[in-house]
Amino acid sequence: MVDTIRKYVFDFDSTLTRVEALDVLAEITLKDRPDKEQVIKEIQKITNLGIDGDISFTESLERRIKLLKAHKNDLHGLVAELRQKISKSIASNKEFFEQYTDDIYVISCGFKEFIDPIVAEYNITPDRVFANTFRFDETGNIIGFDEANVLATHNGKIQCLRNLDLQGEVQVIGDGYSDYVMREAGIADKFFAYTENVHREKAAVNADHITPNLDEFLFLNDLPRKISYPKNRIKILLLENIHPAAFDNLSEDGFSVELVKHSIPEDELIEKIKGVHVLGIRSKTQVTQKVIDAADKLLVVGAFCIGTTQIDLDACKKRGIVAFNAPYSNTRSVVELAIGEIIMLMRSVFPRSTEIHNGEWNKTAANSREVRSKNLGIIGYGNIGKQLSVLAESLGMRVYYYDVADQLALGNAKKCNTLEDLLNVSDVVTLHIDDNKANKNFISERELNQMKDGAMLINLSRGFVVDIEALANALKVGKLAGAAIDVFPEEPSSNGAYVTELQGLNNVILTPHVGGSTEEAQRDIADFVPNKIMDYINSGNTVDAVNFPNIRLPKQQNAHRFLHIHKNVPGIMAKINEVLARFEMNISGQYLSTDNEVGYVITDLDKEYNKDVIKALKKIEHTIKFRVLY
Repeated sequence: MVDTIRKYVFDFDSTLTRVEALDVLAEITLKDRPDKEQVIKEIQKITNLGIDGDISFTESLERRIKLLKAHKNDLHGLVAELRQKISKSIASNKEFFEQYTDDIYVISCGFKEFIDPIVAEYNITPDRVFANTFRFDETGNIIGFDEANVLATHNGKIQCLRNLDLQGEVQVIGDGYSDYVMREAGIADKFFAYTENVHREKAAVNADHITPNLDEFLFLNDLPRKISYPKNRIKILLLENIHPAAFDNLSEDGFSVELVKHSIPEDELIEKIKGVHVLGIRSKTQVTQKVIDAADKLLVVGAFCIGTTQIDLDACKKRGIVAFNAPYSNTRSVVELAIGEIIMLMRSVFPRSTEIHNGEWNKTAANSREVRSKNLGIIGYGNIGKQLSVLAESLGMRVYYYDVADQLALGNAKKCNTLEDLLNVSDVVTLHIDDNKANKNFISERELNQMKDGAMLINLSRGFVVDIEALANALKVGKLAGAAIDVFPEEPSSNGAYVTELQGLNNVILTPHVGGSTEEAQRDIADFVPNKIMDYINSGNTVDAVNFPNIRLPKQQNAHRFLHIHKNVPGIMAKINEVLARFEMNISGQYLSTDNEVGYVITDLDKEYNKDVIKALKKIEHTIKFRVLY
């Protein structure tokens, strides 16, 4: 079989670069003019009219040059600016331009004066650059262009390509209608609408392929590329109105992202999850065994919250699906609410506020106390508990804590050896324990009776850890003087009516699971979780994964990376290395981490490989998942 001979014809503006060069030149030449913005908008309007074929290119060029009032010296600054504005995926795929230099051409309606020095850095020589040239007056002012150049005429690209008479399959890559017409005229075999920088509908609707980046173009043609699988082909589904910054972070990295404002019930999610590589959720979406079984492409589940009980983590692990959460991002928000509620409960602010809302003035110091010198009992001395400990001490409180794990005290906090010891001594008890199912009714009638008479209880952790009926009784009989509850055993999936036994009770603050719901926390989560997702997809890092062996990997340096997830049974590493040896693969680095159920091995290889090695690695017994990263 004879390989197809291909020639690749690139546009320059908004394809090889992120910008239209004459627009950038306008920024330079008009910088001191008061009407700068108005003139630039007019130039951009004329540019688009020419690109879309709504006016002749000759007219477009004449009108823009007249508005620019540029000088030859301005071109030095323009070239410097354009060097900083190379399209992201073009810059990351220099290897392609170096290897296929003899088959790459630039046909542009721009100007060789600034195109030649830019593309030279990508191994494209001036004899393969076809563009317009400026005309200058005796003092160096740009006064026009070479009107005899075929590219100065309407649809000049057609004639230029025809004159070249390129042999083999000719593929055109560009963003405008002027690029498509070469395909329409029958002198190019394929047209790829390049949309990384701008999406022009006239070009896109006529394209053989829409390519959001050069990676996609190279993938379609099986050409050398920086990454093995284009990110635009990786589908990410974000549910439950996740902060739009998450959408922006993931989209800007090149992924295809869909944002849904609500949670999806199991039956709908089973259909929706097909073809999805990454699922992002908050606390209400249930990622069950059935959902995971239907997920034919799923690599990652990101919980944009602390808790992960809504995810079947074991089922994910068995399928090689990595789960991440946000254990730290909303810590400060929860702590601040806890501090506020401690003060409000101790001062009886909520009853006084309710009274005056109801038209009753009741100025009294009864049941209103300072928090200074009072005892705060923190159950769960993790990230939130520790930070609360520090802030409470700064208010003058004496801090006691209880945790099933051995935790180092901060400041003057005192560790209690038993839960009963903490409950006996505390004026306010605040809960910050995890979502382990064994913690159901962690605080029930027995524990409430162990608390001091007139103490307060705050729960900002999990709804099921407090027996609500027992708490309501303790409040009604006066055992407790107040409570603040943010989480409940059963919470609705959407906003609306809600009923709890705690409604209407004196000095009880009820909030709808908003402990971590601040603008700052949601923004932090929208940065933290996508970074973990991107780090895994892009490099294989599993640091902070909640269900998977953790591996922190060095940055890839000119190597292929094989990611192999398998059941943790004896002999797998030997089989992997046996395959690599058989195919004479040279290993530049290898990293392994395991837990009781799965093993995760990453191998970096410093040479080209036979595609059959991938098939062999996938066929190793007990393999769960296998990926290749360039």
